[in-house]
Order: sequence, then C-alpha cells, then structure tokens
Amino acid sequence: MPTVIDVPPTDPRVAALLDAQEAELTALYDGDPTQSEPFDPRTLAGEGSVLLAVQHGPELIACGALRRWDAHTAEVKRMYTVPQARGQGRARRVLNALISRGRALGYARLVLETGDRQPDAIALYERAGFTRIPNFGYYAGIESSVCYELPLVDERTA
Repeated sequence: MPTVIDVPPTDPRVAALLDAQEAELTALYDGDPTQSEPFDPRTLAGEGSVLLAVQHGPELIACGALRRWDAHTAEVKRMYTVPQARGQGRARRVLNALISRGRALGYARLVLETGDRQPDAIALYERAGFTRIPNFGYYAGIESSVCYELPLVDERTA
C-alpha cells in the first residue's frame, strides 16, 4: 500500500520526480520557460518547510511541498504525480497531508500557483477549498498562471 512519507530534498528520487514535472510543464506550455519559477529543492530544507512523497515499494510516485514564506503563510510547491499513478487519489493524499502539516506548523494560510492548461490540478485545488487570488510574486503578470489561497484558520475565531 502506498504511503505518504517525509523525504529530504536531497533524495535522488525526488530529483527524478521534479525533473519529470519540469519536462511535462515545458511540453505543456510549448517550451515557455517562464511558466515555471526557477526552483531549488534545497529551499525545502529550511524551518517550516516540508517535502512529502507517496512511496510505493522503493519508488516515489507523487510529491508535494510547503515552502515557508513567513510565520503566517506557506506556499504549496511542486505537486506532481507520475502519469501511471494518476487518477488514484495520490495527489489528494499529498495535498491533504500538506494542509494538515500547514495547520500543525501554525500557518494561517497556504498559497499556490498552477497553470491554466492544468484543469486536473485546478479541480484538485478547488475541491480542497482553495479560492482564486490575484497572481503573486514571480507569477504576477504571467497570464497562464492561476493562483489560489486556502485560509487555515477561521478569521472569526482567530
């Protein structure tokens, strides 16, 4: 049974997943390198950051991360599932685990970016309760980017 595990950003299996994701995004967005923010997995080794993966046997078949922005906000990064494992709830398991971990770390909200040519990702995030926000940071001004946030605390009780 595949399980969600913490993995270090130096794990070569993670590098393979991130390379596969980058190749897919490059093809999906016609080779446009601006669609994906330059990303160094080592940024996930810092305090308040998390890298999770779904392990099936010795292989990692899905991953996702939280990268700390500040004491109140983390960004969901590098959600990816290998093609042969899609449609089986793996991404949802990773996302749910990231949301739970974000709450445990005391974040008030999570933010993320995906692309307008990724309807499955958009549906996943919207089903999880994320709502559309203006594009932020690197993605401000990139028309194909779609940004979301998920409050982790109820403003009425915070």
